[in-house]
Amino acid sequence: MNSLSSTLNSQQPPETQHQNRMSMQDPSSSSSPSKGTKRRRDEEDAAAAAADDAETTAASESLEQSLTFSDTLVALRMMRAQFPRIDKVSIRPFVLRSQLYSSVVDRTQVDRELESLRRTKVLRIFKLNTGQDDHAIMFLDDYLNQIERVVKRMEEKNGHDLEVFEWFKIHVLDTRLEPNISHLDLCSLLSLGGKVKDNHISVLINGGVIIRQLIDPSMYWFAIPNVGSILKGLSQGRKELLSLLSRRRYKEMMLAPLEKKRLRASPLDMRFHLRDLIGSGHLKTVKTPSGLVVRISKEWDL
Repeated sequence: MNSLSSTLNSQQPPETQHQNRMSMQDPSSSSSPSKGTKRRRDEEDAAAAAADDAETTAASESLEQSLTFSDTLVALRMMRAQFPRIDKVSIRPFVLRSQLYSSVVDRTQVDRELESLRRTKVLRIFKLNTGQDDHAIMFLDDYLNQIERVVKRMEEKNGHDLEVFEWFKIHVLDTRLEPNISHLDLCSLLSLGGKVKDNHISVLINGGVIIRQLIDPSMYWFAIPNVGSILKGLSQGRKELLSLLSRRRYKEMMLAPLEKKRLRASPLDMRFHLRDLIGSGHLKTVKTPSGLVVRISKEWDL
């Protein structure tokens, strides 16, 4: 296995992989169009294979091997690669802000770097409907891919007014970087694509890309399609993990064997939940000669 540092440096989200593959293409250097095309194709295949290998390596790293990072983007790439495969739910990888807090010591740095990445349209940040102050982070390319899946599914069901998704991507997402938007602003931006009807808004809501705020119905949160069932599992998994540790004599367990346990109530894996609860302060890690121990924090003791 490659060293952790080389593994981290090789992690690249989809948009970066695409840019790198494009930068390798240099038609002027080829001796003939056919040879140049073949070489570019070979280079693209090699780059894609290297990215797949890096993602596979990252996914196989244990939590103890990849718990802390010095850079927010590096941490995001690693956690994206380690996002669990979820049966019966079509969703692209996302990372919780709390998970970043567990992996990058300086929380101010995390917030500052997330803001920079948000403004440069590398990623989007979403307020999750969990009843707590939870935020999900998703690379923009993954989010656009998620929307495409929604459109395809709705097309198969002969949905109407689906052109609104293209307006949404071009005119709304590209200019509105905040996690919410007013009904007035949404309609105004969508109108740059065509004549907006009430059903267009309903289509966006049904597609899961926006949800109406309960406190103010004239405001919407931007949302991740298909995330609803996962949020239920997130809440239940948190409770299950805390309950598991609270039943132990010292309310602690070695990280290595704990990470291998499976949760019954959540489609998300143990590693995902451990990062989340460590970052939120519910759990803490303690170094011992035998390795890292995970312990319930006193203020969250059940």
